Amino acid sequence: MEKGAGEGSGFTDEAYSVAGAEIVDNAENVYNRAEMIMHVKEPMPSEYKYIRENHIIFTYFHLAANEDLTHALIDSRSINIAYETIQKPNGSLPLLTPMSEVAGKMAIQQGAKYLEMAQGGHGVLLGGVPGVDPGTVLIIGGGIAGINAAKMACGIGAKVYLLDISLERLRYLSDVMPPNCFLLMSKPSTIRRLIGEAEVVVGAVLIPGTKAPKLVTRDMLSSMKKGAVMVDIAIDQGGCFETSRPTTHSAPTYMVDGIVHYCVANMPGAVPRTSTLALTNATLPYAVEIANKGWKKAFAENNEIKCGANVVKGEVTYKGVAEAFNLEYIPAERLL
Repeated sequence: MEKGAGEGSGFTDEAYSVAGAEIVDNAENVYNRAEMIMHVKEPMPSEYKYIRENHIIFTYFHLAANEDLTHALIDSRSINIAYETIQKPNGSLPLLTPMSEVAGKMAIQQGAKYLEMAQGGHGVLLGGVPGVDPGTVLIIGGGIAGINAAKMACGIGAKVYLLDISLERLRYLSDVMPPNCFLLMSKPSTIRRLIGEAEVVVGAVLIPGTKAPKLVTRDMLSSMKKGAVMVDIAIDQGGCFETSRPTTHSAPTYMVDGIVHYCVANMPGAVPRTSTLALTNATLPYAVEIANKGWKKAFAENNEIKCGANVVKGEVTYKGVAEAFNLEYIPAERLL
């Protein structure tokens, strides 16, 4: 363990030591001592030089939005397994799910906050009060993040539109969402029509391992209410609004054409205690299997883990990453 790594989430070095961990002073020493390295987010540029051929790195990578890191991992010839592309046979993403749940709920929490006039917002209380209409929330994408955002928005009494491109998904959502959630097929004309009504717009679109599509264009902002808030949960995958650019927890928002943009990468980092426990519950079984079996046996015996292979031994083994940068795609099974 790197010294102090758990402090931000409320876990002390002493607690790790009692559990059997060896504490080292810095990231360089971690890479020097470890064969398998677990992050929460992708390796930082300062760490690229420490990555060696024998390293297995298991973390969120979001490589389709990070060309420099992709090439650094190719050059290192290390084994890189991405949390976000581990996939079950039913298509679900078990290691993305907990963070999507957190980010979806946070999207409404932050949207409501930045609607306040003192924050540059429209000055509307999303839930309304007796005699005053509630605010309108438009959520694009009915996956894990989208449904959690919708539940949160509905729970405080907002009028919620939830859009998705899957009719099957919309049918499911119609059975589980409350009456103040209106489910519509997502298409450009529908987004363009509803965006002018919304106080908060949440982008919750995901194509696993691939850049997010730009579903809200710059010209659409002209039809929005001044001081409306756009929250781009997809920013880790490049963002689904044309005007999105990554922001931080210390400087979370910026304005474009009078519209507040909240595009914080790693939104769950704002609630690290909850996020750490939720993520560890999901990642630990996979981490133990990879560590016990080694990457080749883990890939051969568990297709879910093999789906997580993004860059292995200098080859790009995830199609979405290869397509993002016009690189050759090599299926992981060819390297076994």
